Amino acid sequence: MDSTVEGSTVEAGPVAVALCFLLRTDGSGLSVLLGRKKAGFGAGKVVGVGGKLEPGENSLEAACREVLEETGVVVRPGQLAAAGRIFFDFPANPRWNMDADLFVARHWEGEPAESAEIVPAWYRVDALPLADMWHDAGNWLPLALTGGEPRLRIVLNEDNATVAAVLPLGG
Repeated sequence: MDSTVEGSTVEAGPVAVALCFLLRTDGSGLSVLLGRKKAGFGAGKVVGVGGKLEPGENSLEAACREVLEETGVVVRPGQLAAAGRIFFDFPANPRWNMDADLFVARHWEGEPAESAEIVPAWYRVDALPLADMWHDAGNWLPLALTGGEPRLRIVLNEDNATVAAVLPLGG
């Protein structure tokens, strides 16, 4: 939300987001659960499971809640491992800026099912559907899924879709 201070506009801070990637190993190797977004921000794209933190919620709690809401799978905070942090910088639309904590989980309860938000599917980590994802995913997702724990600032171009710069995250 924007507010006006002495005639100037002050942008609200970035939206706090938590993303959780369920990982499993089977005969074909390491796979990750992603979902095709059905509605809202990123509709039509293959995305990670996750979303905005609710008031009073920390990133671990948000990741668990989002996984349950979007896939029906129960994952507990103690089953999550930190997998990095990405600041998504949208200079052309700062209200879209997101500060995302990334998590992976190898243990959970239940089987992923379609929700109002996404259609979940398993993808091999060595064959991610990058052409169907946000343009930036190739810069950080493989690292996050294989233990690289990326800490990056992804700056988007004026089109709010393609990557202008990938920078180390300060602080």
